[in-house]
Amino acid sequence: MQPDRQRAFTKMHGLGNDFVVVDARTQPFPLDAGLARRIADRHEGVGCDQLAVIQPADPGSGADAALHLRNADGGEVAACGNATRCVAAKLMAESGRDTVVLGTRAGLLYARAAGDWGVAVDMGTPGLSWDAIPLAEEADTLALPMDAGTMREPVAVSMGNPHAVFIVPDAEAIPLSQLGPVLETDPLFPEGANISVAEPQTRERIRLRVWERGAGLTRACGTAACAAAVACARMGETDRTVTVLLDGGPLAITWRESDGHVIMAGPVAETFAGTFSEALLTS
Repeated sequence: MQPDRQRAFTKMHGLGNDFVVVDARTQPFPLDAGLARRIADRHEGVGCDQLAVIQPADPGSGADAALHLRNADGGEVAACGNATRCVAAKLMAESGRDTVVLGTRAGLLYARAAGDWGVAVDMGTPGLSWDAIPLAEEADTLALPMDAGTMREPVAVSMGNPHAVFIVPDAEAIPLSQLGPVLETDPLFPEGANISVAEPQTRERIRLRVWERGAGLTRACGTAACAAAVACARMGETDRTVTVLLDGGPLAITWRESDGHVIMAGPVAETFAGTFSEALLTS
């Protein structure tokens, strides 16, 4: 590892869902919870929703690189759609290719350049059974027994991480900043849950607001957008191809009938590059 004070990072975001990206393919980087929290701190660190570390692919995996993620609270994350798109864009620009395969704890994720929609990623098949979410006990994943006041029972979906999607008539009217911290730790979800309120506006459009576990209210969450599209389609509220309108902007989501895979596309951006201070990395 090069001297700490010279360790480089890139700040990127997808619709305002922001990441500190570290390339550790040639020099290791200590991906521990404490360091992730210090880097993610928006007052004393760089500030981000998640720390994304690019690592060498496992031999024989078929991936071009591995992607490891930690939330702002230091917790590990199996998959993040927006982080995957950001890292894929970075690696495609580096290689000159228009495709890239990333190995994650959720499996291989295939990304490609998508023209006006930026970068598309195949997020695989959603988990729909109670044990795939996972839930603490067997339950109907189309109507979870969660107490959330006047909202109807949520739909559970796993996109490599657990989601509870509340389908509501008006997403703006829900006090998500108050409900999110409580519902995120509902005992039904042993690993915690991402909490979303989804308002189907037409058969092809969903308004979505997201409380991301370990990060709080976020302007965009790729896996939540995928989970909301799947949940609304399962409940007959929308078609299988939708535009999901998040606070940060739109994502295009398709839940393919042919193989059950969820495809997500949207813009990415690089904000700035820098180096960590020795104090940040060693405190």
